[in-house]
Amino acid sequence: MGSLRRYFSKWCRIVLPMLLLCASAFAQQPSFAQIEKNFVHPPDSAKPWVFWYWMHAAVSKEGITADLEAMKKVGIGGAYLMPIKDTTSPSLYHPVARQLSPEWWEMVRFAMREAKRLNIRLSMHVSDGFALAGGPWITPEFSMQKLVWSKTYVRGGAASPIQLPQPEANEGYYRDVAVFAYPANSVQAFQQPALQPIVTTSNGVDASFLAAPAKEQKTFGCDSACFIQYEYAAPFTLRSIQIVAPATNYQAQRFIVQSSNDGKNFTTVTRLESPRFGWQNGDAPVTHAIPEITARYFRFVFDKEGTEPGAEDLDGAKWRPSLRIHGLYLSDEPVIHQYESKNGSVWRVSRHTTREQVPDQLAVPLKNIINLTGKMEANGNLRWQPPAGNWTIVRMGHTSTGHTNATAGAGKGLECDKFNPVAVATQFNNWFAKAFEKTDPALAAEVLNLLHVDSWECGSQNWSPVFASEFRKRRGYDPMPYLLAMAGVPVESAAHSEKFLHDIRQTIAELVNDGFYTTLKKLAREKGCRFSAESVAPTMMSDGLLHYKTVDIPMGEFWTNSPTHDKPNDMRDAISGAHIYGKNIVQAEAFTSVRMNWGEHPGNLKIIGDRNFALGINKFSIHVFTHNPWLHRKPGMTLDGVGLYFQRDQTWFEQSKAWIDYLTRCQYLLQQGEHIADIAVFTGEQLPRRSLLPDRLVKTLPGIFGAQKVRIEEERLRNVGQPMRAIPDGVRHSANMADPEDWIDPLNGYQYDSFNPDVLLQATVKDGKVVFPGGAMYALLVIPATHKMLPDRGYMSVPVAKKLLQLVRDGATVLMDKSYEKTYGLQEQEDSLRSIMRELFSHQHLTGRVVALPYTDSTFSKWGVDRDVEIAGNDHTIAWTHRRIGDEDLYFVSNQADYFQQKTISFRVSGKKPELWDAVTGKRYAITDYWENKGRTYINIPFHAGESFFVVFRTTNGPALPVFAKEEVVFKSAVKGPWTVQFDTAYGGPEKPAVFNTLQSWTSHPDAGIQYYSGTAKYKHSFKWDRKQKGKVWLTMDSVFNIATVKVNGIECGTVWTKPYRVDISQAIRRGKNTIEISVSNTWANRLIGDQQLPESKRVTWTTAPFRLAGKPLLPAGIMGTVQVEEVSVGNKK
Repeated sequence: MGSLRRYFSKWCRIVLPMLLLCASAFAQQPSFAQIEKNFVHPPDSAKPWVFWYWMHAAVSKEGITADLEAMKKVGIGGAYLMPIKDTTSPSLYHPVARQLSPEWWEMVRFAMREAKRLNIRLSMHVSDGFALAGGPWITPEFSMQKLVWSKTYVRGGAASPIQLPQPEANEGYYRDVAVFAYPANSVQAFQQPALQPIVTTSNGVDASFLAAPAKEQKTFGCDSACFIQYEYAAPFTLRSIQIVAPATNYQAQRFIVQSSNDGKNFTTVTRLESPRFGWQNGDAPVTHAIPEITARYFRFVFDKEGTEPGAEDLDGAKWRPSLRIHGLYLSDEPVIHQYESKNGSVWRVSRHTTREQVPDQLAVPLKNIINLTGKMEANGNLRWQPPAGNWTIVRMGHTSTGHTNATAGAGKGLECDKFNPVAVATQFNNWFAKAFEKTDPALAAEVLNLLHVDSWECGSQNWSPVFASEFRKRRGYDPMPYLLAMAGVPVESAAHSEKFLHDIRQTIAELVNDGFYTTLKKLAREKGCRFSAESVAPTMMSDGLLHYKTVDIPMGEFWTNSPTHDKPNDMRDAISGAHIYGKNIVQAEAFTSVRMNWGEHPGNLKIIGDRNFALGINKFSIHVFTHNPWLHRKPGMTLDGVGLYFQRDQTWFEQSKAWIDYLTRCQYLLQQGEHIADIAVFTGEQLPRRSLLPDRLVKTLPGIFGAQKVRIEEERLRNVGQPMRAIPDGVRHSANMADPEDWIDPLNGYQYDSFNPDVLLQATVKDGKVVFPGGAMYALLVIPATHKMLPDRGYMSVPVAKKLLQLVRDGATVLMDKSYEKTYGLQEQEDSLRSIMRELFSHQHLTGRVVALPYTDSTFSKWGVDRDVEIAGNDHTIAWTHRRIGDEDLYFVSNQADYFQQKTISFRVSGKKPELWDAVTGKRYAITDYWENKGRTYINIPFHAGESFFVVFRTTNGPALPVFAKEEVVFKSAVKGPWTVQFDTAYGGPEKPAVFNTLQSWTSHPDAGIQYYSGTAKYKHSFKWDRKQKGKVWLTMDSVFNIATVKVNGIECGTVWTKPYRVDISQAIRRGKNTIEISVSNTWANRLIGDQQLPESKRVTWTTAPFRLAGKPLLPAGIMGTVQVEEVSVGNKK
């Protein structure tokens, strides 16, 4: 009986949740009548979540209860419980609860118990901290690995044994992989004494350290035009340049290389081109192959002209265009151009090596490579007698990358090997699984329902004990004969080596998904959990969309007021990945910021939130709700001043329920039905790869973007003068970055997703549309010939070409260039590719169509695809998205401008009745002012600043609704002063109510307790209403700083947080005397500024966040302008 109970308990814990997961995945779409009801009162599943950070092992049970109760009160549905960092010295809070200790697990158990009581779901990360998956249990053998090597140059007849130096070893760990010898293709390596240059600089700074590696790293820098000169005593043949620079220094990879034989007359050899790289770029130098040149003098000229503005895939170009460099090493050895990009050791994109850079005769033929692996002893002695000639011996092995889960506390350790399922399981079992074992397994199974992997912040890896065997299985050949190419040695030819290195990167990309994410999903399922994950790019060499086919909830992230850290490409990756792989929920780590300025509030967050809804996000996880262990310290604990301060001690937190209700309604509707996009854009097959941002498509679809946008984009990219800006204060960066707010409705009425080779190879055609395995359908495929992350034109694999041909045969419409002649993989035949291309462009026996790029028409109408949305006089201030729910169509439209505007919008819908649903109020309206023409429905929509609506097109009649139309004010009366305003003494306010004869900012008040007040103040007044009410009555306010809750006659009428600032008081107002109470909250900024002028003992505030408001003006606070009571005509909204 006991074993039966245990079996049943295990079945309930593991199998039943999986059945429920499967059931929910295939749940029937609710009826439209049910959707109408749920819009007003959405289910818990539609609620936003928060990232709940426990900082510095400072956790208290009373704080946990207060946190969770506050979440529940405002409508938060769940929390990502994530401990961050270790204890401070001295500790911030006593007693400490360090991660992994019994005290900490007790806090986790208590949080689970409280979450269950309050019906709040919990998730935990795969490791301590948020980056990424490591811990003290990960041994160096099980950690992320990289291939390393050492070179030894010997002459024929050298005495045996030859001592081979051990390559780099991190964490005391190293294992040999192979030893190779080949005829040396260097003269300088054998020259005695070696040619050493004399190093001079144009600014006279000593830079002699640049020419040779040294134990102590030094830096040469300049902020304006300068050059570094190398002078050799004899002619030196230069074929490659290795540059060691700070990880983010883009200018060090852009030298103009000049040569001279007399030191006076210089000619330009080439201009180096930086690889594209992400923010975590420091794990490898950059080695440039250049056309061979022999000279005595070489100059490396720093010139800012041509500097790009910077982007997620060119992070270093975001920053001040100055030169910083540690090493500049010249060699006569030919190398694969920027091979560090190509061997997977770091996330970079580089051009293919050309024959000019490495002529075929300088490559090492396979037949000349000798495998000496069996001849080396464990101590590095090589028992081999080299034949006549000069030889290069390469000892290759692997070691730990040394990366750790850097933001962890007591659970900090090496990052696990992402290719090895055993290592991944070790990580899972020692952290996430412990959350079940160390607390209460039954309780954890009820509450802890989601495993999370945050954004990848642990670099790349290109080796593992399992890598060679996985490569053979996946690519069908042995990598060992070509392995020297991973060390930059050209094998057979540059082209041959490039193909092999592409196969290496393809194997890495597959193992990221199959070894890491697939293993985690399997283990999560065994615990009855779903799986959410953020982006892999731009830090781990990968296909940035591929892992989204494995996770249940794809997630991106977006930042506020932080252009250098914002992640529009992360967002596109998650959104496209979700759509092409059929994942309904697309989540965002929402509203984080690099330097919290204490001025954030729902009203100034709405536009950016709406913009991301329009992109395709349908669930927010607000970043960040930091656990505050104290009940008396406010604002209290923060993520060191990073993120949106959204936690229980926020001044406006309780009133934020109105904002959370808005988000929940939006999320509910945007989770219904299916997303509609007409265009699917191919990422390309280069690796790394990820989704395409709209600015990358301008040259491909110039007609769709329009001539004006093409000109603006050309000007932006010229970046003349490299203008800078500071957003937020103190963070200076390029002013010409492609800001998301400049790319609203970029394709002028069309939506697009990106897709990768994985879904393309599984695609089919139905009714002329391409259908991906997740069910998404697209009318047009766009195959860009080149873009920033696809720098080389003309490459395509044979399987992809065959698939495109099949899709066109079956009726698909594909827009593409015809210049594909080169293949990616080593085992592919380019003759086969050319044959397919000829057939594809012959237009014979094809049901579909191939359309040439670039595309210059302004619409795709000639191919049967009209604009989904048309906005009269489109000034790109209306963001939108489209979903289809059965036979009904739903559009979300958002005014992204901070001013009122009326727009005529036409929708690609006809024969249906439009309604307008307002997610701020939960009200629905009938639209009668519309007309149809040529299959489109036209509607005039007035938008207040930042206002948004859902436009719903119905095929059947719904319940009778009030009409959405311009309101007619039939009577209005100002509520004039004096107002009595009560401030909270606990927040530094005066004890007695203040009297405001006119409504002005608190900051203009002479009382310092009011001037610097942060918190909630209650305005009280009374007014007479002598009219017999016939219509709706609004209470309107000119300006609110920053959120206000209105009561009339003791009846709460609503909270205003976004324009228009008004509430419906029709049900509360009465004839005669009426009392009014308005509770207004501002932000923490003013009190923090005021407290800096006081001794600590007199301060109201206490926080761990750095103070960055010195010299900043006080922010407007309270009600300003006029408060009015307005009666409007019945049944009308506007």
